[in-house]
Amino acid sequence: MSLTDQLARLGEVRAPASLLPAVMAAVGTAAADRYGRLDDEVWPLWIAWNRDGVSAVMRADVNDEAAFSGWFRREFDRPLLRADSVPPALTRSRRYDLREVTAFERDVLLKTAEIPRGQVRTYGWVAREIGRPAAVRAVGTALANNPIPVLIPCHRVIRSDGVIGNYGAGGPEAKREILAREGVDPVEMERLAREGVRFFGSRTTHIFCVPTCRHARRVQPRHHVQFHSEAEARTHGFRPCKVCRPAAA
Repeated sequence: MSLTDQLARLGEVRAPASLLPAVMAAVGTAAADRYGRLDDEVWPLWIAWNRDGVSAVMRADVNDEAAFSGWFRREFDRPLLRADSVPPALTRSRRYDLREVTAFERDVLLKTAEIPRGQVRTYGWVAREIGRPAAVRAVGTALANNPIPVLIPCHRVIRSDGVIGNYGAGGPEAKREILAREGVDPVEMERLAREGVRFFGSRTTHIFCVPTCRHARRVQPRHHVQFHSEAEARTHGFRPCKVCRPAAA
């Protein structure tokens, strides 16, 4: 067989599907996402990442590996390579690859990432914080499509009436479960919602907060006061907390 024939035959050989992502990962390109299973404190997670940070998360207890990898390729149209393990520092770095979302969605997700563990804020709070106070419904849509749930804690965002609301990673029950694991009392939250209580205040500081704010939790019972609205709090001479920012300053 001539050299020309041998080269022609070699050209007909197809590379395995795993070769491209492996080569891309080796050269360090951001397009080469890796993924693995992470045993989180609440649920096991499938997590994908690249050199820009975490790119996708999905619950592993209700989705198998094929479901996650298939969803990722359909959603992002990028190669995905199985890793032996998840880097321990990955979830602590708070670095996220959000190149596939819009500028508005990015603002929503990064603001949501600032909500402290064990606390909640409303969709209206997120909208106001990013300078789009009228975009409450759009904030809800952006969080419903959060590609990095749990790590970007959309479960810490509730309805403006205090009701816990829905959750894309398992519905309201899953949302109650993860909030409870973080130290929030969902039963108490729902009681306050039914009674129309939106803010807690301190008679000693004359500051009002969202009920889960760490400052609100330190108020002694004899100094504690509840408010049904921002207007009610201001009428009584209270000003908003500078930490949880329950209302515009």
